[in-house]
Amino acid sequence: MAVYEYTALDKGGKNLSGIIDADSAVAARQKLRSSGVYPVEVKETSAKPKEAPAGSVSVTSVFKRVKPGELSATTRQLATLLGAGITLVAALDALVSQMGNPLLKRTIAQVKESVNEGNSLAHSLGQHPKVFSPIYINMVRAGEASGSLDLVLERLAEFSENQQALRARFRAALAYPVFMFFIGTLILFFLITYVIPNITRVFEEMHQALPVSTILLMGVSNFLKSFWWLVLLGLVGLILLLRQLKRTSKGRYVWDELKLRFPVIGSINTKMAMARFGRTLGSLLQNGVPVLTALQIVRNIVNNVHIADVIDHAEEEIQAGKSLARTLSQSHWFPPIPVQMIAVGEQSGELENMLNKIADMYEREVESQAMALTSMLEPVMILLMGSAVAFIVISILLPIFEMNQMVR
Repeated sequence: MAVYEYTALDKGGKNLSGIIDADSAVAARQKLRSSGVYPVEVKETSAKPKEAPAGSVSVTSVFKRVKPGELSATTRQLATLLGAGITLVAALDALVSQMGNPLLKRTIAQVKESVNEGNSLAHSLGQHPKVFSPIYINMVRAGEASGSLDLVLERLAEFSENQQALRARFRAALAYPVFMFFIGTLILFFLITYVIPNITRVFEEMHQALPVSTILLMGVSNFLKSFWWLVLLGLVGLILLLRQLKRTSKGRYVWDELKLRFPVIGSINTKMAMARFGRTLGSLLQNGVPVLTALQIVRNIVNNVHIADVIDHAEEEIQAGKSLARTLSQSHWFPPIPVQMIAVGEQSGELENMLNKIADMYEREVESQAMALTSMLEPVMILLMGSAVAFIVISILLPIFEMNQMVR
């Protein structure tokens, strides 16, 4: 059987669209007519998504994507259905019928069709790498091998929800300072390019000597008023240049090192990498994924090439018979505390639990440090904005005071 996308009309003449599985396009049309729907167009959906040309931007990838929350909810629903004793194909069919996201609905339908043809769930999910991550596919593969697919899917949902909650808390903590920065910048730009020229025009007409601060303010105002587009173009060009440099091997190494060494931010990035390392590796090992395979997956999601290199080296050392903790201790990118906890976990046989404790510890520290950082950013930004406004006010008042003294 194949999966078909259709557009149709119901009995009231209302447009409908969706997907349906059938042996052929003719069978799909007959199936739609038997349900009281009149098909307008029926076309087969390929089992494997088409790759977009290099350098192109796909409309589907921009506007029709699968959000992490939708995927974790679907995973939890599938785990519940399988735990209730429903067969995998029937469970996938039930998910398709209630799916809201068109892309996810089409993907699950294709996965169901692949499973119905005799392929494993992990193999079927692997046909959609843009929707299902390597950790997702490998944990499902381990669950199928151990016969505990429902438990693995439950843990996958929890893992995804924890990661989303951490990212949401971090973004929420940064939302107010970022909002203040942009609003403050817009206000200052308005003052300098519109208000200041109208006020300083009086000083220019009087042809008197002006204070240095007033001359500087007038110069900045004239430049921004005339060449604001050049400043904007320069900022955009700088951002594009940095993005291009990050795509090169050397540029990525330099950028990732700055991310780890930069004051305050470097500490947060290190702790986030440790939390991601512990949570992912612990979840994979808990679900029966071999340690070498798990390390290969973890290196791709730590989001830092320096830490990924350490994991690569650890993989080689483990193959040579050395312990994970001993290998990680040789790197200055891994703090001593998680290395010691991993050593204790290896000695006690509780490595998975210890890795999850490392993740819990660093997730809490990231959250508290992010909150402390944002609480410091607010007064600092207010001080900077106040200083800028004070400089503008003083630069305007000084010539006025001088004029009053001349009048007396």
